[in-house]
Amino acid sequence: MMRTTLDLTWRLLRGGGRRNLLGSLLTLAAVAVCTGLLLFAVTANLAFAQRAHADSWRHPGKADAHPVMIEALATDHVRDEPITVVDLAALKPDAPAPPGMPRFPRPGETWTSPALARLMKDLPADQLAGRLPARAGTLGRDALIHPGELVAVVGRAPGDPAMTAGRNDLSGVENTAAPTRIAAYATGAATFSGVYQALVAIASVLMAVPLLVFGGAAARLTVARRDRRLAALRLVGATPGQVVAITTAEAVITAAAGAVAGTVLYAAAIPALMHITIAGGGWYASDLWPGLAVVAAVLAAVPVLVGASAVVGLRRVVVGPLGVARRETPPAMRAVRPLVLVAVVIAFGAVSGGLTGLGRTGLVIMLVFLMLAFLAINLAGPWVVALIGRITVGLARGPARLLAGRRLMDDPRSAWRTVAGVALTGFVAGFLALLGGVSTGTKASDELQLTVPPARASAVAEQIKGRLGGIDAAVTVKPPSTGDPAPDAAGVDPPADAAVVTVAVRGGSAAVDRARTALAAAVPGQAATTPADQDRGQDRLLSDLRTGALTVLVVSFLIAITSAGITGASAVLDRRQAYAMLRLAGTPLKVLDRARRQETLIPLVVMGGGSLATGLFFAAPFAIGFGASGAVTLAAFVAVGFGGIAGASALSRPLLRSVTTDPAPTPD
Repeated sequence: MMRTTLDLTWRLLRGGGRRNLLGSLLTLAAVAVCTGLLLFAVTANLAFAQRAHADSWRHPGKADAHPVMIEALATDHVRDEPITVVDLAALKPDAPAPPGMPRFPRPGETWTSPALARLMKDLPADQLAGRLPARAGTLGRDALIHPGELVAVVGRAPGDPAMTAGRNDLSGVENTAAPTRIAAYATGAATFSGVYQALVAIASVLMAVPLLVFGGAAARLTVARRDRRLAALRLVGATPGQVVAITTAEAVITAAAGAVAGTVLYAAAIPALMHITIAGGGWYASDLWPGLAVVAAVLAAVPVLVGASAVVGLRRVVVGPLGVARRETPPAMRAVRPLVLVAVVIAFGAVSGGLTGLGRTGLVIMLVFLMLAFLAINLAGPWVVALIGRITVGLARGPARLLAGRRLMDDPRSAWRTVAGVALTGFVAGFLALLGGVSTGTKASDELQLTVPPARASAVAEQIKGRLGGIDAAVTVKPPSTGDPAPDAAGVDPPADAAVVTVAVRGGSAAVDRARTALAAAVPGQAATTPADQDRGQDRLLSDLRTGALTVLVVSFLIAITSAGITGASAVLDRRQAYAMLRLAGTPLKVLDRARRQETLIPLVVMGGGSLATGLFFAAPFAIGFGASGAVTLAAFVAVGFGGIAGASALSRPLLRSVTTDPAPTPD
């Protein structure tokens, strides 16, 4: 039985003619794009999890009752780039080696990342290398977040002042940690790593849900022609089970080929994806390859999902094949569809105010609402398209608009599949427009500061003057504040009883780096920082938000435009007999082409604008700021969305001309 079904399916695929083959190739292309982008969305989460793992070991956890080592963390800077400095001291001979190192570092030696090693070689020693003990080796992949990261692991003795002195938090909690006696390296994501993982989870939903919608649409491409063919098989005696089996086999075979092509497409894109800069650097190729298990799961899941989606649309064929053969209009959709979207919007408005204070639970709730919003828009879309069709017919003043309106009324699901990608991308653009943020601006980058106890301020200042040598700099001491303490160099409130020693350096970034090197170890456990150092971290996060938003938008537009092009071409193939009849009736080709364009652009304007407004509403509780970048994002959405759809629609024009060149009806 199975062999007969497969044989018949293969004969139908192979013997369907050139245009049927073109329809199958369109489905294959759609599935390939879906698979490649789905792998990208899945891999993004795995890649950030790998980064979090590579970062976690540097942050000492809670003190242990039976410690074997001391770990501390600090951040230095060179050429305005951060250097992560991990200080380690062994308390017992069996102290475990850090990730990426063959052994525990000995006192007085430094292990560096490849990027830091190159920089130490390129810059004069008094600007960088002089701050650290002699190099003993290079850190391996497991110790690093990204290829260009600057990291130094310094071995020290347990009694070294750097391992006994407290550390003022001048660089933010993520980059400074006081010496802590521990028994093992920490695991799990630090706070900033957790922020990035949360953001990529949101981005994955923003990409994956439109992708799955597109995948479902891909399974229903050329649906009218397939329904008529299967209805004919039912009328000549095929059982419902045979119809379902043939459809499933056809969809699975096409989807399996598309999934393999999509996997190859994603693998070919990895070298380009490695250059996307997030959190200060690009990516290792191994981070962007999800592994054989994930690839195998995707290759198995995609054909199953496409096959299931194809079978869902067979109810009319199985139950009423005569109605399909006669091309009867399906029953109208119920008005409950838009009510679901209204309910989701109201429910989100009721709970959104408290999501930011719920931590991880709030993130989960947010992700659920994003998925519900996407699904609700997709559910309401065909109903709204049918309504738009009725309004268009009522306002039509010419044959092209009348034809467009009638097509929207007769087959709103097909019209929605053409514009669904851009409509859902409108939601993404609206959501991301309020998350761009505004740069904090620039603060002084030539004023190095150290926070010290007031009793030692004068002595430290004199010591610094002696260390600076020939560097052109002015040293001043700011006594403890008698009122509320002002933020220090990093924007963190210093202790009320702390004094700040400021070194104003003249001579540019090279002079500042020489001063940083001269001030190394002037105050044990503390690196000199400038007011701009911490702002760079915040600006980098905002820049990463913009980069992530742009990446998501590019992926979404790729989905949208590909969807519009493929579904538009498929719609022409599905309706080629209707177009042929209209041409035989004397309808000019120009009128048919104008009707085809309006059938896409009219619902696009309404649904795109509505979904964009919905995205803005969902992003409002988390808005960072709506400045120039947000306005540019929205403007780009309108321009690229309409331009992309117009371009994708234009690709169907030669196909329309082809199917109407010989308007004589031909059997399928």
